[in-house]
Amino acid sequence: LSFSPGSWTMKVKHLEAMLSDVAPFAKPKVMLEQYPTSAHIASHILFTAQEQFQDIANRTVVDLGTGTGMLAIGASLMGAAHVVGVDIDDDALAIAAENVEENFEDVRPDGPLDLLRCDVRDVSRLRLHADTVLMNPPFGTKRAGADMEFVRSALLGISFPPRGGAVYSLHKTSTRKHVGEVARRDLGALRADVVAELRYDLPKTYRFHKKESVDVSVDVWRFVVKGGARDDE
Repeated sequence: LSFSPGSWTMKVKHLEAMLSDVAPFAKPKVMLEQYPTSAHIASHILFTAQEQFQDIANRTVVDLGTGTGMLAIGASLMGAAHVVGVDIDDDALAIAAENVEENFEDVRPDGPLDLLRCDVRDVSRLRLHADTVLMNPPFGTKRAGADMEFVRSALLGISFPPRGGAVYSLHKTSTRKHVGEVARRDLGALRADVVAELRYDLPKTYRFHKKESVDVSVDVWRFVVKGGARDDE
């Protein structure tokens, strides 16, 4: 991907424009809390990870709960050496595969992007190795604790190199204290920092939604993870 010269803002807008071609869920599943990760949100997460911490380009990246592939495709476009997208939903993975094939396959033919079906809670059985993990987990409104299950799986279920790794995750700002405490106290994060604050414009997705969209304040977290194999390896 050749970004146009200019400011950080211009580069973000370029990536956002490219990611606008990523198709969303055809029939979102409410129990999985499937909401589309917008190109706007994805581009800001990815550029924060790369421009501030060099965590994307030439790295091995895992996208947990990849959905239709927004973050995985974005990481590949930004020069990740290898990207793995993981999701439990076959329908979402089928759309993700179509997104890669129809819109992005010729952009990074040298950068592999694999899609794997797995429940995030069982991700350790895949024996994945990564430098960086990206995810936009469920907020946990339908199943309490679903958001932190993703954080647990990323921090404890994936192996990082000896120098350690980073996990980026999107959570409601209202849960900030809880997320930070659990990550540090219970999940062994060496650091847990909010590196960006964004507005998430959630579109009307399900029939029970009364408003056309809801504007939610969200935090982009960066968890620093110690290196080494996980306990089951």
